[in-house]
Amino acid sequence: MPFGEKSVNTLLDYDLDALTALVQDLGQPKFRATQLYQGLQNGLDVAEISNLPKSFVEQIYGKASGFFGQPQKIKEQKSQDGTVKYLFSFFDNECVETVYLPNNYGGTICVSTQVGCRMDCAFCASGLQGLKRNLSVGEILGQVVEVNRLHGGNTKKRAISNIVLMGSGEPLDNFESVVDFVERVSDPQGLGISKRNISLSTCGLVDKMKALADSKAAGVTLTISLHATTDEYRQQIMPIAKSYNLAQIFAASKDYFEKTGRRIVFEYALIKGVNTHHLDTVRLAALTKGLPCHINLIRLNPVKERGLDGIGEQEAKKFLQKLKDSGLSATLRRRQGVDIDGACGQLRNNYTQKSEEAKQAKADRTNTQAKKNKTSNT
Repeated sequence: MPFGEKSVNTLLDYDLDALTALVQDLGQPKFRATQLYQGLQNGLDVAEISNLPKSFVEQIYGKASGFFGQPQKIKEQKSQDGTVKYLFSFFDNECVETVYLPNNYGGTICVSTQVGCRMDCAFCASGLQGLKRNLSVGEILGQVVEVNRLHGGNTKKRAISNIVLMGSGEPLDNFESVVDFVERVSDPQGLGISKRNISLSTCGLVDKMKALADSKAAGVTLTISLHATTDEYRQQIMPIAKSYNLAQIFAASKDYFEKTGRRIVFEYALIKGVNTHHLDTVRLAALTKGLPCHINLIRLNPVKERGLDGIGEQEAKKFLQKLKDSGLSATLRRRQGVDIDGACGQLRNNYTQKSEEAKQAKADRTNTQAKKNKTSNT
């Protein structure tokens, strides 16, 4: 498939079979595809893959001129708690934010799947500008590959242990690319991150939840953005709730558990005056009865344009205790990256920065490519 067609925007869009076809089309032996594949998974540019001959590198640059293996980092912000937020630019200057969260058992990366989002949930920054476009499988994978490299990791010793598909975008609204991404990132010949260490967050696209249970990505932790205990309140803060009600969401959740054996996680952002009443704890217990699941409470993170308020830490802990007293498995999520707008619900495209910094990144890429082409011709 030629570059620039459909969703092929980067060399990382090619799986090993597609790379094999590409290198054989160039008259190269089959094993070159594995060398190229593993080098790209290590975050290397083609010219940096030391076991590739110069003649083959020149062929790849001629075939894929203007396209690169990884997204371009154009901004980096580090939180006081060690969280790092990156602004990445793609071939068309569109941008997404990606977050690295250090923890005691390794590093977690929060990955974006779309530029913007069409869901427009009332507590989230990602939907403020609407949906610009889907990311290709290589653009999603590129975030993981690049952050792994930036933190000193490679395919043999990863700096990333867990992936959460909770950045900008609704993952199931970009279903095919996300399913392919899960298969690719768990490939033992690449990064080899187990599906058990991947969480996919959805606001409740029921038809796609059912399809996920029968897909190549089945086995990831399915995480549902619940955020309300009645259809009435949920419709007020999540427009998608007008299409899929709670009964449908819980039926699809049960189906996913029965087919995969993986318990469901429900995310619940604590919004002052909306979903933190005593009756909400009672209804949560009733809704989840008989379903192996966990409730992940989130203290609402500030998004200035949204105008919603969260509750205090002590009130959040009281709400948590009421859930536990009802026999529910529940935790209060640790806050990370709030001071750099890198916490849950705060990611966005960052258009103000994109206008100048992404243009400079594109100019840098063009200059780099020109130098490589000049070198190839000498």
